[in-house]
Amino acid sequence: MKNSLSFLPGRAAASAALIAVSLFGGAQNAPAPGASVANVATNRPNWAPDAKSLRLHMIGNSHIDAVWLWPLAEADSVVHSTFRSALDRMKEDPDLQMTTSSSQFYEWVEASDPGLIAEIKKKVDAGKWDLVGGWWVEPDVNMPNGESLIRQGLYGQRSLQRIFGRHAKVGYNPDSFGHTGSLPQILKLQGMDAYVFMRPNQNENPAVKQNLFEWKGIDGTTVLTFRIPLAYDDPGDLRNHMEREVALLRGQPMRTAMEFFGVGDHGGGPTKANMASLREIQKEPGAPTIFYSTPDKFFADVRMRLPKDIQVYTGDLQHHSVGCYTAGAEMKKMNRTTEAALQAAEKMSAIGSAAWGAAYPKAEFTKAWQRLLLLQFHDGLAGTTLPEHFIAARDAFGRARDIAMEAMTSSTQRLAWQIPTTDPDSKYLVIFNPHAWASKTHVEYDLGWDKDKPAQVEDETGRALPFQWVPATTVVTNRIGLVAEVDVPPFGYRQIRVRKVEKTPDVVTGAPTAQNSVLENNHLRLEFVKNGGLNLFDKDTNAPVFAGEGTGMRALVMEDLSDTWSHHVVSYDKQIGEFTRTSLEVMENGPLRARIREKRTFGASTLTIDWLLYANSRKLEARVQLDWHEHQKMLKFSFPVNVESPKSTYEIAYGAMERPTNGDENPGQRWIDLSGVQGGKPYGLAVLNDAKYGYSVRGNDMRLSVARAAVYAHHEPRVLEPGVDYAWMDQGVQEFRMELMPHTGPWQDAGVVHAAEELVEQTPIIYQGIHPGTRAASGSFLSVDVPNVVVEAVKRSEDGDDIIIRSYETAGRATNATLDLKFAGKQWHGNFHPFEIKTLRVAKGSGAITEVNALEE
Repeated sequence: MKNSLSFLPGRAAASAALIAVSLFGGAQNAPAPGASVANVATNRPNWAPDAKSLRLHMIGNSHIDAVWLWPLAEADSVVHSTFRSALDRMKEDPDLQMTTSSSQFYEWVEASDPGLIAEIKKKVDAGKWDLVGGWWVEPDVNMPNGESLIRQGLYGQRSLQRIFGRHAKVGYNPDSFGHTGSLPQILKLQGMDAYVFMRPNQNENPAVKQNLFEWKGIDGTTVLTFRIPLAYDDPGDLRNHMEREVALLRGQPMRTAMEFFGVGDHGGGPTKANMASLREIQKEPGAPTIFYSTPDKFFADVRMRLPKDIQVYTGDLQHHSVGCYTAGAEMKKMNRTTEAALQAAEKMSAIGSAAWGAAYPKAEFTKAWQRLLLLQFHDGLAGTTLPEHFIAARDAFGRARDIAMEAMTSSTQRLAWQIPTTDPDSKYLVIFNPHAWASKTHVEYDLGWDKDKPAQVEDETGRALPFQWVPATTVVTNRIGLVAEVDVPPFGYRQIRVRKVEKTPDVVTGAPTAQNSVLENNHLRLEFVKNGGLNLFDKDTNAPVFAGEGTGMRALVMEDLSDTWSHHVVSYDKQIGEFTRTSLEVMENGPLRARIREKRTFGASTLTIDWLLYANSRKLEARVQLDWHEHQKMLKFSFPVNVESPKSTYEIAYGAMERPTNGDENPGQRWIDLSGVQGGKPYGLAVLNDAKYGYSVRGNDMRLSVARAAVYAHHEPRVLEPGVDYAWMDQGVQEFRMELMPHTGPWQDAGVVHAAEELVEQTPIIYQGIHPGTRAASGSFLSVDVPNVVVEAVKRSEDGDDIIIRSYETAGRATNATLDLKFAGKQWHGNFHPFEIKTLRVAKGSGAITEVNALEE
C-alpha cells in the first residue's frame, strides 16, 4: 500500500520507553471519534532541516480515567464505546494500531460484550492491538503500599493471560502523579522491563535530562523508561505538536520517539482527523519519518540503537500535584486500613489452612483485592474526584474490609476453639501476632468484670502480666476495659487469663505517671508548655528531643490557595495561624499506661489529642481527633528535631529512601525519620502514623501534613468565585494515630519498621468461652531470624493450593536470612541484597520451597 503507515519491518526485539506526544486541545474540544476533517494540509509548514532524521512511532490510544468527573459505571460505558470506535477506525485504515492498558477495562467489556473482546483478541494476535501496563488499572504509585503494587501486576497480568493468552511487557502509567523509587524492581518481578510515564514533566523534574533513560530503583534494578514530553492524547491535526516534538528532541541522544494521538480522559481513541493529518504529513518533503506503531514495537526498535551515554536516573520520579498526598483524608485512611486488613487476614487464613484447618476463601480475597486495586486508580486515591465517588468508595472499601474481617475471624476462631479453657470463673483471651517476629503488644479489650475485686492477668505458665483497668468503650454497669502487656511469639498466638486473686500483684516496672502538665516514664518526659507546643526530654541521653522550648508538635495552619491537585505547588510554607491549647486533662495514671488529653482550637476547628505513655516504653503514642472546618488552608504538625546535620528518610512501597531537607512536599508511607548528630553521637526521631501520606522537612523541622481544605475537583485555571456554595473537602471529624520514636543510632536499628507494621496491622483478639481442647496455649508458625527482613504477605497460590510467602529487606543492607516455616516443617536460607523483594512458593504436601517472581511463576 502506497504511503503505508504500518510498522516498519524488521524492528521487533524487546521493550523499553520513549514517547513524543501532542496536545492539540482538551478532550472537551475534541472532534467525535468518527468526525471528518477537511483541508488538514493547508498552510503546510517548512520543516526544520533536522526533522527528516526524526523517526516517530505513532501510537493510537485513548486515556480513560476509570473515575474522575464521572462515576465508575460511566467509565464502563466509555471503555466499551472507545474500544468499538478504535475497531471502526481500523476498518477504515487496516494499518492503524491501538494501545490500551488496564485489565479491569477488558474484564468490564468481556462481561457485557464477549463479541467485542473476541474482535480485540484477533487484533492482539495480529499485532495491531497492544496490551500494555500489565496492571489492574493505572493506579497512583505513591500511596499504595508495596503489596498493592505487586497485586496490580498479579491480577492484571493473570487477567491478560486468561483473556488474550499473553502478558504485557511494557509498564504504562502516563497520568499518575509521581512514581515511587521501588517501582523498577516491582515491574521486573511482574515480567515488564520498560516503563512509560508523563508526570512529572521536564520542568517539574529537570534532573531527568533525557526523555529515554534507564531508571534505577532503590535496590539497583533498572528499567528502560520514557517520559512523554508533551501529552498522551491529541484529538485533531497532529502537525503543530509534531513540530514541537522536533524541537524538544533536538539535542537528545535518541532521534527515535513515540507520539501519542487520540481523544483521551473520557475515552474516544484515534479520530479521523488524526488519521487524515498523518497521511498528509507523511507526503510532505522534509517531514519526520512517521508510522503507526505500538510501545512494544518502539522499545524493540530503540533497544537496538541505545546510545552509550544514555542517562541513568536513580530514585523516585517526583513531583507533580503534591496536594494529592493529603486531599481526601478519609480515602487515604480507608486505603491504608484496607490494605492492612487484607494482608493480615490472608496471612492468618493461609497459614491457618496449613496448620490448624482454617478455611482459605481464595475467591473472596481475589474479589476484595481487585476492588481495592480499582479504588487505587490515580484520580480516585489522589482525592481529585467528585463527592459522589467518595461515598461509593467508602462502601467499596468497607466491602473489602468486611471480607477480610470475616476471614480473620473464621481463622482465629478455628484455632482458639482448639485451645482448652477450664475455669468458669476466669476470662480467657487468645492474642494473635500477624508478624514474623516476637511482639510485645498492649492488648485493649472490654470485659465483663468487677474492677473493684483483685485480679491477675497471666499467661499459660501462670506468670503475672502487667495490666490496668480503664473505662470501657460502652456506658454500662458490667463492662470494664482491660489493658495488658503480652509477649506473643512470631506469627503465633498466646492465651491469657484474667482470674480472681487475694491481692493484685505488682509486676509493673518503669511505670508512667501523669499529673497536671507532665507525662513521663523511666525513658521519656513530656511537658505541655503554655504556647501550645510540647517539650520532650529523653532521659537516656539527658537531652531534649525537640530543638527549642515548646516547639514540639505545634499544629501549624498554612495558607493553601491552590486547587485540589495543588498544581505548581512545591511546598506549603506560609504560616497564617496555629492551634492553641484550651485544656489539659489526666485520663489515666498507670500503672501500665498513663494518658493526658489536650484540646486545641483554631477558628471553627478543634483538635483533641490523647497522649499515651506505657511502662518502659521509648514510644510516645498520640490518638488524634481533628474536627476541621477551614477553607483553603492546610494543617501541619511540626517536629523540629534537636540534631545537627539532619537527614530525612521516608518509607516508600517496599523500601525507604533519603530525600533532601529542602522543604519540598513529599509522599511517604507509614513513617518518616529525621536523624543527625546530637552531642557527637547519632540520634533521631521517627514519626509513625496509620492514615497520612504527605510530609515535608526543612532543615531539622520535620512536618506531617494532616489536612487540606480544597474544593472537590477544582482544577486551575478555574478561579473560585465569591459567594458560591462550593463543596469543600475534608470537613468534619477525622481520627488517626501517631507514634513518636526517639532513637539513638540509625533508624535501621531502632525497630521503626516493626513498630509501623504493629501500628497499622494490629493483633487480633478472640474471647473464649469454656470448652475442651488439645492445642498448646501458645505457639509460633513462622519466623525470620533477622529484624530487617519482614514477611509482608502469606497467601495461597493463584494456581493450586501452594503457599506463597513474600518478604523484603527493609534497611538497605545486604543480609543473609533464615525463614523458619514451622507450619511446613521447613527452613529457607537466602541472601537479600538491599531492599530486595523475594517471593517463595511452598509446595503443598512436599513442602518444597522455590523462589518465584511476583506472578508466582
